[in-house]
Amino acid sequence: MLDRYSITASPEVLAQRFAADVPEGYAPRYNAAPSQLLPIITSDSPEGISFFYWGISPAWAKNKSISERIINLRAGLLSERPIALKNLKKRRCVVPADGFYGWKKVGKKTTIPYRFLLKSKKIFSFAGIWEEYDDEEGNASHTFSVITVPANQMVSSVSETMPAIFDGNAEKIWLNKNSNEVDLLKLLVPLAEEELDNYTISPRIYLTTNDGPSLLLPTPPSDQFGNLTLFD
Repeated sequence: MLDRYSITASPEVLAQRFAADVPEGYAPRYNAAPSQLLPIITSDSPEGISFFYWGISPAWAKNKSISERIINLRAGLLSERPIALKNLKKRRCVVPADGFYGWKKVGKKTTIPYRFLLKSKKIFSFAGIWEEYDDEEGNASHTFSVITVPANQMVSSVSETMPAIFDGNAEKIWLNKNSNEVDLLKLLVPLAEEELDNYTISPRIYLTTNDGPSLLLPTPPSDQFGNLTLFD
């Protein structure tokens, strides 16, 4: 499961990479987490960055029916869920990123945080779909889910799934409103292991209130309590 990632590029770099306008409200995120308002690019408005809630909005987090909205959606389930299939056809998005995090389990209650990124250090994106909801007062809110695929060998040490990662060519197909279902599903495959790199990071990443450049620094393997471990 993907429940944390980063997008730390400057507005200028982000605009150039995605050929999209970046709003003034954009700021680098080192610890992007569910329920936060985060930058995405939709197939409806590929010329600009939009801000949608990941999974659920904070105001609705206590509403059971809404809090059950998932932050991830497995690619293999897209064709099995009518709403997901409808969104695949009409409400696609890409989620700009430069890294994602995973938690390697080394004991019953012990996990070690890892950061995954491209060996090239380039910006990439996750495949996503988005939805629109109305609250009790009739106000619209937009959310997105990240599509996951079976993990490659590197990522499988921390998770059985990984985000579907796109480069510029895949993004063009994904955001093209005329792309058909067959071509879209072909894009949802694990990234080759040789294209990824990873390293252990500080357990401070566990707290979503921590959000700064120091979170990206390589750190000796330690569990969520900050205790050093020999497992890596």
